[in-house]
Amino acid sequence: MPEPYPVDRTLHALLARFNGGISPVALSLAYLDWASHLATAPQRQIELVHDAVRDAGRLVEAATHMSADSKPWSVTRPQAQDRRFAKPAWERAPFNLLAQGFLLGEEWWRKATTGVRGVSPANEAIVEFSIRQVLDMLAPSNFAVTNPDVLQKALQSGGANFVAGWQNWRNDLMQVIAAGKQGGARNAAVGKTVATSPGKIVYRNELIELIQYSPTTDKVRPEPVLIVPAWIMKYYILDLSPQNSLVKHLTGEGFTVFAISWRNPTADDRNVAFDDYRRLGVKAALDTIGCILPRRKIHALGYCLGGTLLSIAAAAMARDGDNRLKTITLLAAQTDFTEAGELTLFINESQVAFLEDIMWERGYLDTTQMAGAFQLLRSNDLIWSRLSHDYLLGERAPPSDLMAWNADATRLPYRMHSEYLRQLFLDNDLAEGRYHVEGRNISLSDIHAPMFVVGTLRDHVAPWKSVYKIHYQVDADVTFVLTSGGHNGGIVAPPTEAGHSYQIMTKGADTPYVGRDEWLKLAPHAEGSWWPEWTGWLAARSGEWCDPPHMGFGNVDTLPDAPGEYVHT
Repeated sequence: MPEPYPVDRTLHALLARFNGGISPVALSLAYLDWASHLATAPQRQIELVHDAVRDAGRLVEAATHMSADSKPWSVTRPQAQDRRFAKPAWERAPFNLLAQGFLLGEEWWRKATTGVRGVSPANEAIVEFSIRQVLDMLAPSNFAVTNPDVLQKALQSGGANFVAGWQNWRNDLMQVIAAGKQGGARNAAVGKTVATSPGKIVYRNELIELIQYSPTTDKVRPEPVLIVPAWIMKYYILDLSPQNSLVKHLTGEGFTVFAISWRNPTADDRNVAFDDYRRLGVKAALDTIGCILPRRKIHALGYCLGGTLLSIAAAAMARDGDNRLKTITLLAAQTDFTEAGELTLFINESQVAFLEDIMWERGYLDTTQMAGAFQLLRSNDLIWSRLSHDYLLGERAPPSDLMAWNADATRLPYRMHSEYLRQLFLDNDLAEGRYHVEGRNISLSDIHAPMFVVGTLRDHVAPWKSVYKIHYQVDADVTFVLTSGGHNGGIVAPPTEAGHSYQIMTKGADTPYVGRDEWLKLAPHAEGSWWPEWTGWLAARSGEWCDPPHMGFGNVDTLPDAPGEYVHT
C-alpha cells in the first residue's frame, strides 16, 4: 500500500471533527450506487409510488373514521422490540395517527433502500442504515409537541419537566466537558461501587496489570481461571456490583481467578501493535500464573475482542506445542468477520483509511469515536429514548453499574487498531489461514482444548451466527450456548436476576457439523442464567479440591490492592 500524504491525512482528520468520523467518500459512493440503480429501474419506481399512494390512502381513511372509540393501530403497529410508542397514551388520537404515519414512512423507506437489483450488499446496508438513523431522529416521540407522554407530564407539573430536563442536559454537558465521559458515569466509583472484588495486583508491565482475586472458599479447584477482557472498554464488565459480578460468582464456586486490566493508551503508544496485546497481555499473564502456580493448566476466558485475541494466542500456543490451556471459553467473540453485523458498515477500505488518518494525527482512536459507533447500532435505545426521557420528561433512570461501565470508555492505539481492522475485519486473515504470529502462520484448527462458546441472541457487535462459526474452525469439543439478551446484558446474567434463558448443545470434535438454523431447532432450552452451566462445565474439567494458592510471589502486604491503577487511567 502506498504511503499516505501527510497533508491529505491532516485534511481528513480535520473533516472528521465535523462529520463524526464517517468517511464522506464511502457514504457518497454507497448513495451513488443505490440511486443510480434505482434511477434505471422504472418498474421498481412505479411500485414505490404505488406503495406511497396506497399507504397515504389508508392513513387518510383511518383519519376520516377517527373517533374516541377508534381501534388503535388499525393501519400498522410497532414491532415488538420498538418501545417508542409502547405507552397507552400513544393509542389515543391524534398521536396514534402520527405514530402510524411515521411507521408507514419507515417501512416505505426500508423498501426503497433494500432489494434494488444491482446494488452491492455493502452499499445497500450503508444506505438503509443511514436513512434509518435520520428517521429515528425525526420520530414523533423525540419532540415535545408530538409526544403525549411529554405533554401530559408538562400539564401535570406546570412545565417543571422542561426545567428539570434543562438541568439534566446542562449537568451532562458539564460532565462531558470536565471528564470526557457520557452521562451514564454518574454515581459510580471504581473500586468502591464497581470492581469491588478483593484481590491484589501480582504483575504489571507497560500494557497490563494482572489481578489475582482473593479466594472465598476454604478449598479451590487446582486449575485457575484467566479472564482476558476486551480493551475497547474497561475490564470490570465482569466484576460490576457484587450481585452481578462474574468474578465473585467464580470465586464463590471455588475457582482461583486472575484478570487482565489493560492500561488506557495515550498518544505515546501510537505504535503499540496488535501482537503486543498478545505478547504483553495474554502471554505475560500466562507466564506469571505459571510462576505462581507451577505446572498447573489454566482455564482461559476471552470476552469480545479479548476472545478474538485469546483465540489467536491459543492457536499460536498449539502450533508451538504449548499445552498450558486446559479449556477455552469465548464470550461474544468472533473469529470470522464476514458476518460481523452492522458494525461492518463502518469497516470498508474508504472508512478504514479515513479512520487511520484520524488516528494518525492523534496517535489513537478517541473514546467518543468508538462509543458513538456502538450507540448508533442501537440509536433508539441508547440515544433518542434516553434524550426523550432525560431532557423532555426531565427524569433520570436509576443509576446503573452497567451504564457506568459503558461510559468508562478507552482509547485504542493507532497501529493496533489499524492492524485489527485490516487483518481481521477487511481481509479476514485469521479465518482464512493467513494470520501470522512471530512471522509464522497460525491456524485455529490446531486448537484441541475443549471450548465453551457463548453467543447472545440480540448482539449488534458480535452476532451469534458469526460467533457460531467456531464450530468448523477448531478441532475440539465445542459446547455452544445461545443466551437471551445483547452483547453486554446477555453476558452479565447473574443467577439471581430473573428473565434470562438459553439454549445449549455440545458438538464433539469428531461429530458432524450442525448448521445454525438446525442447531436452533435441536438445542434444548433452559430458563435462568448460563453462569451455573458454565461453572459446572469447568468443574467437570477440573481436578480435585486443594488449598488456595499464595497471593502473588512475595509478601502479600507489599502488593497493591485490586482494582489497581490502570483501570483509573
